[in-house]
Amino acid sequence: MSLPSVNPTKTEAWKALENHFQKIKTRQMQSVFSENSNRAERFKIEWQDFYLDYSKNRIDTETISLLLNLAEEVKLKEAIQQQFTGAKINKTEDRAVLHTALRDFESMKPEVKNTLQKMRNFSEAIISGNHRGFTGKPITDVVNIGIGGSHLGPEMVTEALQFYKNHLQIHFVANVDGDAVAEILKKVDPETTLFIIVSKSFTTQETLVNATVIRNWFLEKASENDVQKHFVAVSANISEATNFGISENNIFPMQDWVGGRFSLWSAVGLSISCAVGFNNFEAMLKGAFEADKHFENEEFETNIPVILALLSVWYNNFFNTETEAVVTYSQYLHKLVPYLQQAVMESNGKSVDRNGEKINYETGTIVWGSVGTNAQHAFFQLLHQGTKLIPTDFIGFCEPLHGNIENNNILMANFFAQTEALWEGTHNKTVENSFKFFEGNKPTNTLLIKKLTPKNLGSLIAFYEHKLFVQGIVWNIFSYDQWGVELGKTVAKGTLNAIEKRQLAQVENASTKNLVSKLIAE
Repeated sequence: MSLPSVNPTKTEAWKALENHFQKIKTRQMQSVFSENSNRAERFKIEWQDFYLDYSKNRIDTETISLLLNLAEEVKLKEAIQQQFTGAKINKTEDRAVLHTALRDFESMKPEVKNTLQKMRNFSEAIISGNHRGFTGKPITDVVNIGIGGSHLGPEMVTEALQFYKNHLQIHFVANVDGDAVAEILKKVDPETTLFIIVSKSFTTQETLVNATVIRNWFLEKASENDVQKHFVAVSANISEATNFGISENNIFPMQDWVGGRFSLWSAVGLSISCAVGFNNFEAMLKGAFEADKHFENEEFETNIPVILALLSVWYNNFFNTETEAVVTYSQYLHKLVPYLQQAVMESNGKSVDRNGEKINYETGTIVWGSVGTNAQHAFFQLLHQGTKLIPTDFIGFCEPLHGNIENNNILMANFFAQTEALWEGTHNKTVENSFKFFEGNKPTNTLLIKKLTPKNLGSLIAFYEHKLFVQGIVWNIFSYDQWGVELGKTVAKGTLNAIEKRQLAQVENASTKNLVSKLIAE
């Protein structure tokens, strides 16, 4: 069964949206709240601990109606059902896309249950001190060695859930930059450190190079037999992991139907389980599962990821905004944007549609952002008075985790004020001079969440996963392959060979040849 392949620009809804856009594109909408006292109620969605306010957008009821018609015409409902039932919707790689199955607590696959139990047993042994290193000391540090989805997801979640962490110190090695690896190794003791090598294929160059450097460092103090007490693997390639010296009992499986950038819910999340305990990891899975049910079953009009995705399409394809910002009013979420950059841009950065034809409309929004209030003293100048229209998601929490109400009141006052200021600007107000003029009419979505808990974090991440899926369906692209990652890797292999063997003749590109020549001459 194949995903629907509908060119969105050929639909009746798209044509209607183009006509509608001509009427609304220059409209200053700051007065809509006084004109319609029900607007804030009309454009909101409440679900569990989440409150989405999307009333400060350049939309009206007709816009939403037409966007929902577009979702129907591209057969979004059919596509959602195909994903959840395990159809091979990643057609170019001939794979199902079932990261949702990793958190399906109603009908969990046996292999997922077994992996979760293995993760629970292992992480509890590490945390309790029952698993000891080669000199009999308990583990104090955990180093996750991976790159891409094997790194960004676990690091983001571990940082986000710092409030819930235990005594273990968690470190991440991703960049093949040897200096970065050396800095991590300066912080840890081989006698008390656990290394988790995360690579589905166990052939990823950066991960294997770093793992080998770390293994050699470890063997300066320990023996080959000691490797099994300090190195574990998350991989689908058992033979390569065992060749590395890892006991088969310490290899945590990965499924073929889980893409790397959606894998933190799998054994890839072992470092998370060690950092915050398995119960908190499981709570995060359950939060994602609740979000999955909302996405799968809720009517589109009150479906959080569907509405977020359709608004993104509205700005990307009609206002030609190209980028969208995410600003989190919680320092704990300072790694969310890098995580979303991979999830969104690796998924939807495509220029060929599901029919194999070159696309003549925009896909793949550029995601960027930071944390508030820091961002207010950085790029908010551009949001307020720049020439670019940048839709922005604001994410905040009602309750502070450490109970500092005074700081939280100031934080949330800024959180609310910035969305209002972006929308209202100085419209209909007298300003001293043109330099103090704010056009306003700048769109934002506000996600107000009760508290940063493992469960709510799981729901938040899942919502963004589903948002990018909806975008991909509308744009008629395959969101789950990643062929764009491969070409640079292939070229790098030949370049590396030229560098190591000092053979410039192997390099064809004149610019690259000059750069390699400069490098090897130093």
